Amino acid sequence: MKTDNIDQNVVYLGLVSFFTDFASSMITPILPIFIVTILQSSVDKLGIIVAISTFVSYFLRLFFGYVSDRYHIYKPLVVIGYLISAISKPLLYYSSNWKSVAALRGLERLGKSVRSAPKDVLISSYAKKNQSGKTFGFHKMLDIAGELGGSVFIFILFFLIGNSETIIRSIFILTIVPGVIAVIIIVFLVKDIPHTKVEQKEYALEKEDKKLLVPVMFYFFYTFFIFNESFLVLRSQDIGFSITVIPLLVVLHTLTQTLLSYKTGVFFDKIGPNKLLSISYGAGITATALFLFPFKVFTGFGFILFGAYTVTTLNVFRAYISQNAMNKGSIYGIFYMGTALSTALGATVTGYIWDYFNNGSIALIFSLTGTLLIMILNIIYTYKNPY
Repeated sequence: MKTDNIDQNVVYLGLVSFFTDFASSMITPILPIFIVTILQSSVDKLGIIVAISTFVSYFLRLFFGYVSDRYHIYKPLVVIGYLISAISKPLLYYSSNWKSVAALRGLERLGKSVRSAPKDVLISSYAKKNQSGKTFGFHKMLDIAGELGGSVFIFILFFLIGNSETIIRSIFILTIVPGVIAVIIIVFLVKDIPHTKVEQKEYALEKEDKKLLVPVMFYFFYTFFIFNESFLVLRSQDIGFSITVIPLLVVLHTLTQTLLSYKTGVFFDKIGPNKLLSISYGAGITATALFLFPFKVFTGFGFILFGAYTVTTLNVFRAYISQNAMNKGSIYGIFYMGTALSTALGATVTGYIWDYFNNGSIALIFSLTGTLLIMILNIIYTYKNPY
Protein backbone atom coordinates (compact mmCIF):
# COMPACT_ATOMS: atom_id res chain seq x y z
CA MET A 1 0.00 0.00 0.00
CA LYS A 2 1.47 3.34 -1.07
CA THR A 3 1.05 6.20 1.36
CA ASP A 4 3.34 8.75 -0.30
CA ASN A 5 0.46 11.17 -0.82
CA ILE A 6 -0.77 11.00 2.79
CA ASP A 7 0.12 14.12 4.77
CA GLN A 8 2.27 13.57 7.85
CA ASN A 9 -0.37 15.18 10.08
CA VAL A 10 -2.89 12.59 8.92
CA VAL A 11 -0.43 9.84 9.84
CA TYR A 12 0.00 11.32 13.33
CA LEU A 13 -3.77 11.68 13.74
CA GLY A 14 -4.06 8.05 12.66
CA LEU A 15 -1.62 7.03 15.39
CA VAL A 16 -3.60 9.04 17.94
CA SER A 17 -6.74 7.16 16.90
CA PHE A 18 -4.78 3.88 16.96
CA PHE A 19 -3.82 4.19 20.62
CA THR A 20 -7.19 5.61 21.68
CA ASP A 21 -9.08 2.81 19.97
CA PHE A 22 -6.64 0.26 21.38
CA ALA A 23 -7.80 1.37 24.82
CA SER A 24 -11.46 1.41 23.78
CA SER A 25 -11.25 -2.08 22.32
CA MET A 26 -9.79 -3.39 25.57
CA ILE A 27 -13.21 -2.54 27.00
CA THR A 28 -15.64 -3.26 24.13
CA PRO A 29 -15.61 -7.11 24.19
CA ILE A 30 -15.94 -7.34 27.98
CA LEU A 31 -18.25 -4.48 28.94
CA PRO A 32 -21.55 -6.22 28.00
CA ILE A 33 -20.43 -9.29 29.95
CA PHE A 34 -19.32 -7.10 32.87
CA ILE A 35 -22.72 -5.38 32.97
CA VAL A 36 -24.95 -8.45 32.54
CA THR A 37 -22.88 -11.14 34.29
CA ILE A 38 -20.77 -9.42 36.96
CA LEU A 39 -23.05 -6.49 37.83
CA GLN A 40 -26.09 -8.73 37.18
CA SER A 41 -28.05 -6.13 35.24
CA SER A 42 -30.67 -7.03 32.62
CA VAL A 43 -30.26 -6.70 28.86
CA ASP A 44 -32.54 -3.67 28.73
CA LYS A 45 -30.11 -1.88 31.08
CA LEU A 46 -27.32 -2.66 28.63
CA GLY A 47 -29.48 -1.09 25.93
CA ILE A 48 -29.91 2.04 28.05
CA ILE A 49 -26.14 2.27 28.64
CA VAL A 50 -25.47 1.90 24.90
CA ALA A 51 -28.12 4.55 24.19
CA ILE A 52 -26.71 7.04 26.72
CA SER A 53 -23.09 6.61 25.64
CA THR A 54 -23.96 6.76 21.94
CA PHE A 55 -26.20 9.78 22.37
CA VAL A 56 -23.54 11.72 24.29
CA SER A 57 -20.88 10.63 21.82
CA TYR A 58 -22.68 11.88 18.75
CA PHE A 59 -25.29 14.47 19.70
CA LEU A 60 -22.94 17.17 20.99
CA ARG A 61 -20.75 16.86 17.90
CA LEU A 62 -23.14 19.30 16.22
CA PHE A 63 -22.32 21.94 18.83
CA PHE A 64 -18.56 21.40 18.67
CA GLY A 65 -18.67 21.24 14.89
CA TYR A 66 -20.40 24.63 14.87
CA VAL A 67 -17.83 26.04 17.31
CA SER A 68 -14.94 24.84 15.14
CA ASP A 69 -16.49 26.46 12.05
CA ARG A 70 -17.62 29.67 13.72
CA TYR A 71 -14.44 30.41 15.67
CA HIS A 72 -11.82 28.40 13.74
CA ILE A 73 -10.92 26.30 16.79
CA TYR A 74 -9.69 22.86 15.81
CA LYS A 75 -6.68 21.30 17.52
CA PRO A 76 -7.53 22.56 21.06
CA LEU A 77 -10.92 20.82 20.87
CA VAL A 78 -9.26 17.63 19.62
CA VAL A 79 -6.76 17.68 22.49
CA ILE A 80 -9.47 18.23 25.11
CA GLY A 81 -11.55 15.41 23.66
CA TYR A 82 -8.75 12.86 23.76
CA LEU A 83 -7.77 13.91 27.28
CA ILE A 84 -11.30 13.34 28.60
CA SER A 85 -11.41 9.87 27.05
CA ALA A 86 -7.99 8.92 28.40
CA ILE A 87 -8.96 9.85 31.97
CA SER A 88 -12.49 8.41 32.07
CA LYS A 89 -11.89 4.83 30.85
CA PRO A 90 -9.80 3.66 33.86
CA LEU A 91 -12.49 4.91 36.27
CA LEU A 92 -14.70 1.98 35.21
CA TYR A 93 -12.61 -0.04 37.67
CA TYR A 94 -14.68 1.51 40.48
CA SER A 95 -18.11 0.80 38.94
CA SER A 96 -20.51 -1.03 41.24
CA ASN A 97 -23.78 -0.83 39.27
CA TRP A 98 -25.10 -0.16 35.79
CA LYS A 99 -25.78 3.52 36.57
CA SER A 100 -22.12 4.23 37.37
CA VAL A 101 -21.12 2.46 34.14
CA ALA A 102 -23.61 4.58 32.22
CA ALA A 103 -22.23 7.79 33.75
CA LEU A 104 -18.60 6.92 33.00
CA ARG A 105 -19.36 5.71 29.49
CA GLY A 106 -21.22 8.96 28.92
CA LEU A 107 -18.20 10.94 30.12
CA GLU A 108 -15.83 8.95 27.92
CA ARG A 109 -18.10 9.45 24.92
CA LEU A 110 -18.27 13.18 25.70
CA GLY A 111 -14.56 13.27 24.87
CA LYS A 112 -15.30 11.72 21.50
CA SER A 113 -18.09 14.22 20.99
CA VAL A 114 -15.75 17.15 21.60
CA ARG A 115 -13.02 15.97 19.23
CA SER A 116 -14.74 14.21 16.32
CA ALA A 117 -15.99 17.03 14.07
CA PRO A 118 -12.89 19.26 14.41
CA LYS A 119 -10.68 16.19 13.93
CA ASP A 120 -12.44 15.37 10.65
CA VAL A 121 -11.96 18.99 9.58
CA LEU A 122 -8.24 18.65 10.36
CA ILE A 123 -8.03 15.48 8.24
CA SER A 124 -10.02 17.10 5.43
CA SER A 125 -7.73 20.14 5.41
CA TYR A 126 -4.66 17.94 4.90
CA ALA A 127 -6.26 15.76 2.18
CA LYS A 128 -4.88 16.40 -1.28
CA LYS A 129 -7.22 17.22 -4.17
CA ASN A 130 -9.57 14.39 -5.18
CA GLN A 131 -8.09 12.12 -2.49
CA SER A 132 -10.57 12.56 0.34
CA GLY A 133 -11.58 8.91 0.19
CA LYS A 134 -7.99 7.69 0.29
CA THR A 135 -7.07 10.05 3.14
CA PHE A 136 -10.05 9.17 5.34
CA GLY A 137 -9.60 5.51 4.45
CA PHE A 138 -5.96 5.61 5.57
CA HIS A 139 -6.86 7.33 8.84
CA LYS A 140 -9.67 4.88 9.53
CA MET A 141 -7.31 1.99 8.78
CA LEU A 142 -5.02 3.03 11.66
CA ASP A 143 -8.07 3.74 13.81
CA ILE A 144 -9.40 0.22 13.32
CA ALA A 145 -5.94 -1.33 13.63
CA GLY A 146 -5.96 0.03 17.18
CA GLU A 147 -9.27 -1.72 17.83
CA LEU A 148 -7.77 -4.91 16.44
CA GLY A 149 -4.75 -4.63 18.71
CA GLY A 150 -6.91 -4.09 21.79
CA SER A 151 -9.09 -7.10 20.99
CA VAL A 152 -6.07 -9.35 20.43
CA PHE A 153 -4.53 -8.13 23.69
CA ILE A 154 -7.69 -9.04 25.62
CA PHE A 155 -7.90 -12.48 24.04
CA ILE A 156 -4.26 -13.25 24.91
CA LEU A 157 -4.78 -11.98 28.45
CA PHE A 158 -7.90 -14.09 28.96
CA PHE A 159 -6.21 -17.13 27.43
CA LEU A 160 -3.16 -16.87 29.69
CA ILE A 161 -4.61 -15.79 33.05
CA GLY A 162 -8.41 -16.22 32.85
CA ASN A 163 -11.37 -13.83 32.94
CA SER A 164 -12.30 -13.26 36.57
CA GLU A 165 -13.91 -10.06 37.84
CA THR A 166 -10.54 -8.93 39.22
CA ILE A 167 -8.87 -9.32 35.84
CA ILE A 168 -11.70 -7.53 34.02
CA ARG A 169 -11.53 -4.59 36.42
CA SER A 170 -7.73 -4.49 36.09
CA ILE A 171 -8.13 -4.19 32.32
CA PHE A 172 -10.07 -0.97 32.86
CA ILE A 173 -7.09 0.47 34.76
CA LEU A 174 -4.62 -0.58 32.03
CA THR A 175 -6.40 1.57 29.43
CA ILE A 176 -4.62 4.60 30.86
CA VAL A 177 -1.38 3.60 29.08
CA PRO A 178 -2.48 3.83 25.41
CA GLY A 179 -4.74 6.77 26.31
CA VAL A 180 -1.82 8.86 27.58
CA ILE A 181 0.32 7.96 24.55
CA ALA A 182 -2.45 9.27 22.27
CA VAL A 183 -2.64 12.57 24.16
CA ILE A 184 1.14 13.05 23.93
CA ILE A 185 1.10 12.54 20.15
CA ILE A 186 -1.76 14.97 19.52
CA VAL A 187 -0.23 17.65 21.75
CA PHE A 188 3.33 17.56 20.41
CA LEU A 189 3.21 16.22 16.83
CA VAL A 190 -0.05 17.24 15.13
CA LYS A 191 -0.21 20.75 13.65
CA ASP A 192 -3.31 22.90 13.77
CA ILE A 193 -4.95 24.12 10.56
CA PRO A 194 -3.09 27.15 9.22
CA HIS A 195 -5.55 29.88 8.31
CA THR A 196 -5.42 33.56 7.52
CA LYS A 197 -7.80 36.22 8.73
CA VAL A 198 -10.84 36.68 6.52
CA GLU A 199 -13.65 39.17 6.60
CA GLN A 200 -16.13 38.11 9.29
CA LYS A 201 -19.59 37.33 7.96
CA GLU A 202 -22.77 35.96 9.41
CA TYR A 203 -22.60 32.22 9.87
CA ALA A 204 -25.12 30.18 7.85
CA LEU A 205 -25.33 26.80 6.18
CA GLU A 206 -24.90 27.09 2.41
CA LYS A 207 -27.26 25.59 -0.20
CA GLU A 208 -24.58 22.99 -1.00
CA ASP A 209 -24.54 21.93 2.64
CA LYS A 210 -28.28 21.34 2.79
CA LYS A 211 -28.21 19.11 -0.31
CA LEU A 212 -25.95 16.68 1.54
CA LEU A 213 -28.50 15.97 4.23
CA VAL A 214 -30.93 13.78 2.23
CA PRO A 215 -28.63 10.75 1.76
CA VAL A 216 -27.46 11.23 5.34
CA MET A 217 -31.08 10.87 6.53
CA PHE A 218 -31.30 7.40 4.98
CA TYR A 219 -28.22 6.46 6.98
CA PHE A 220 -29.85 7.70 10.19
CA PHE A 221 -32.84 5.41 9.66
CA TYR A 222 -30.55 2.50 8.79
CA THR A 223 -28.52 2.94 11.98
CA PHE A 224 -31.74 2.93 13.98
CA PHE A 225 -32.44 -0.63 12.90
CA ILE A 226 -28.92 -2.09 12.61
CA PHE A 227 -27.65 -4.18 15.53
CA ASN A 228 -25.18 -2.61 17.95
CA GLU A 229 -21.88 -4.42 18.61
CA SER A 230 -22.83 -4.97 22.26
CA PHE A 231 -25.87 -6.99 21.19
CA LEU A 232 -23.72 -8.98 18.78
CA VAL A 233 -21.55 -10.01 21.74
CA LEU A 234 -24.60 -11.17 23.73
CA ARG A 235 -26.00 -12.99 20.70
CA SER A 236 -22.68 -14.80 20.37
CA GLN A 237 -23.06 -16.02 23.94
CA ASP A 238 -26.53 -17.34 23.10
CA ILE A 239 -25.09 -19.23 20.15
CA GLY A 240 -22.51 -20.89 22.40
CA PHE A 241 -19.29 -18.89 22.33
CA SER A 242 -17.38 -18.66 25.62
CA ILE A 243 -16.24 -15.39 27.21
CA THR A 244 -12.64 -16.28 26.35
CA VAL A 245 -13.37 -16.74 22.64
CA ILE A 246 -15.69 -13.76 22.11
CA PRO A 247 -12.78 -11.27 21.81
CA LEU A 248 -11.67 -13.28 18.76
CA LEU A 249 -15.00 -12.49 17.11
CA VAL A 250 -14.35 -8.81 17.75
CA VAL A 251 -10.91 -9.37 16.20
CA LEU A 252 -12.62 -10.66 13.03
CA HIS A 253 -14.81 -7.55 13.01
CA THR A 254 -11.91 -5.13 13.43
CA LEU A 255 -9.47 -7.02 11.20
CA THR A 256 -11.99 -6.78 8.36
CA GLN A 257 -12.26 -3.04 8.88
CA THR A 258 -8.48 -2.66 8.99
CA LEU A 259 -7.99 -4.57 5.74
CA LEU A 260 -10.83 -2.84 3.90
CA SER A 261 -10.60 0.75 5.12
CA TYR A 262 -7.93 2.08 2.78
CA LYS A 263 -9.34 0.14 -0.19
CA THR A 264 -12.87 1.45 0.36
CA GLY A 265 -11.45 4.98 0.45
CA VAL A 266 -9.70 4.41 -2.88
CA PHE A 267 -12.91 2.94 -4.36
CA PHE A 268 -14.82 6.00 -3.19
CA ASP A 269 -12.44 8.26 -5.15
CA LYS A 270 -12.97 6.07 -8.23
CA ILE A 271 -16.68 5.18 -8.26
CA GLY A 272 -18.33 7.66 -5.87
CA PRO A 273 -20.71 6.98 -2.99
CA ASN A 274 -23.82 5.47 -4.66
CA LYS A 275 -22.68 1.95 -5.48
CA LEU A 276 -20.33 1.69 -2.54
CA LEU A 277 -23.06 2.61 -0.07
CA SER A 278 -25.53 0.09 -1.54
CA ILE A 279 -22.92 -2.67 -1.23
CA SER A 280 -22.26 -1.64 2.35
CA TYR A 281 -25.95 -1.68 3.31
CA GLY A 282 -26.25 -5.12 1.72
CA ALA A 283 -23.34 -6.38 3.82
CA GLY A 284 -25.04 -5.17 7.01
CA ILE A 285 -28.32 -6.89 6.10
CA THR A 286 -26.60 -10.17 5.22
CA ALA A 287 -24.68 -10.08 8.50
CA THR A 288 -27.90 -9.58 10.47
CA ALA A 289 -29.49 -12.56 8.73
CA LEU A 290 -26.53 -14.80 9.58
CA PHE A 291 -27.00 -14.16 13.30
CA LEU A 292 -30.47 -15.69 13.09
CA PHE A 293 -28.93 -19.15 12.68
CA PRO A 294 -27.30 -20.96 15.66
CA PHE A 295 -24.19 -21.95 13.72
CA LYS A 296 -20.84 -20.67 14.96
CA VAL A 297 -19.37 -20.41 11.46
CA PHE A 298 -22.28 -18.14 10.46
CA THR A 299 -21.57 -15.96 13.49
CA GLY A 300 -17.94 -15.59 12.41
CA PHE A 301 -18.97 -14.54 8.91
CA GLY A 302 -21.53 -12.22 10.45
CA PHE A 303 -18.84 -10.33 12.36
CA ILE A 304 -16.77 -10.08 9.17
CA LEU A 305 -19.66 -8.60 7.19
CA PHE A 306 -20.56 -6.21 10.00
CA GLY A 307 -16.97 -5.01 9.87
CA ALA A 308 -17.27 -4.40 6.13
CA TYR A 309 -20.52 -2.50 6.60
CA THR A 310 -19.19 -0.36 9.45
CA VAL A 311 -15.97 0.82 7.85
CA THR A 312 -17.43 1.37 4.37
CA THR A 313 -20.40 3.50 5.41
CA LEU A 314 -18.30 5.67 7.70
CA ASN A 315 -15.60 6.23 5.06
CA VAL A 316 -18.22 7.04 2.41
CA PHE A 317 -19.92 9.76 4.46
CA ARG A 318 -16.74 11.28 5.89
CA ALA A 319 -15.23 11.58 2.40
CA TYR A 320 -18.52 12.70 0.82
CA ILE A 321 -18.89 15.54 3.33
CA SER A 322 -15.22 16.47 2.92
CA GLN A 323 -15.61 16.88 -0.84
CA ASN A 324 -18.96 18.69 -0.91
CA ALA A 325 -19.63 20.61 2.31
CA MET A 326 -18.92 24.32 2.67
CA ASN A 327 -19.19 24.38 6.49
CA LYS A 328 -17.53 21.04 7.10
CA GLY A 329 -17.46 21.15 10.89
CA SER A 330 -21.19 21.82 11.07
CA ILE A 331 -22.13 19.12 8.55
CA TYR A 332 -19.92 16.59 10.31
CA GLY A 333 -21.65 17.67 13.52
CA ILE A 334 -25.11 17.15 12.01
CA PHE A 335 -24.03 13.77 10.66
CA TYR A 336 -22.80 12.64 14.06
CA MET A 337 -25.76 14.14 15.91
CA GLY A 338 -28.24 12.29 13.73
CA THR A 339 -26.24 9.10 14.14
CA ALA A 340 -26.46 9.66 17.90
CA LEU A 341 -30.21 9.97 17.95
CA SER A 342 -30.86 7.04 15.63
CA THR A 343 -28.33 4.69 17.27
CA ALA A 344 -29.42 5.58 20.81
CA LEU A 345 -33.11 5.11 20.04
CA GLY A 346 -32.37 1.92 18.12
CA ALA A 347 -30.30 0.44 20.95
CA THR A 348 -33.02 1.27 23.48
CA VAL A 349 -35.77 -0.30 21.37
CA THR A 350 -33.68 -3.36 20.55
CA GLY A 351 -32.81 -3.88 24.22
CA TYR A 352 -36.44 -3.69 25.29
CA ILE A 353 -37.60 -6.03 22.50
CA TRP A 354 -34.93 -8.56 23.46
CA ASP A 355 -35.73 -8.27 27.16
CA TYR A 356 -39.54 -8.28 26.75
CA PHE A 357 -39.62 -11.41 24.58
CA ASN A 358 -36.47 -12.87 26.20
CA ASN A 359 -35.46 -13.78 22.66
CA GLY A 360 -32.58 -12.34 20.61
CA SER A 361 -34.01 -13.78 17.39
CA ILE A 362 -37.07 -11.52 17.54
CA ALA A 363 -34.81 -8.50 17.98
CA LEU A 364 -32.79 -9.65 14.97
CA ILE A 365 -35.93 -10.00 12.83
CA PHE A 366 -36.92 -6.45 13.80
CA SER A 367 -33.46 -5.26 12.72
CA LEU A 368 -33.48 -7.22 9.48
CA THR A 369 -36.90 -5.98 8.41
CA GLY A 370 -36.06 -2.34 9.05
CA THR A 371 -32.64 -2.31 7.39
CA LEU A 372 -33.95 -4.11 4.31
CA LEU A 373 -36.72 -1.54 3.87
CA ILE A 374 -34.33 1.40 4.23
CA MET A 375 -31.85 -0.08 1.75
CA ILE A 376 -34.59 -0.51 -0.87
CA LEU A 377 -35.80 3.08 -0.39
CA ASN A 378 -32.21 4.36 -0.60
CA ILE A 379 -31.60 2.50 -3.89
CA ILE A 380 -34.79 3.94 -5.37
CA TYR A 381 -33.86 7.46 -4.31
CA THR A 382 -30.25 7.33 -5.52
CA TYR A 383 -31.37 5.86 -8.87
CA LYS A 384 -33.45 8.99 -9.48
CA ASN A 385 -31.17 11.42 -7.63
CA PRO A 386 -27.55 10.22 -7.83
CA TYR A 387 -25.09 12.01 -5.57
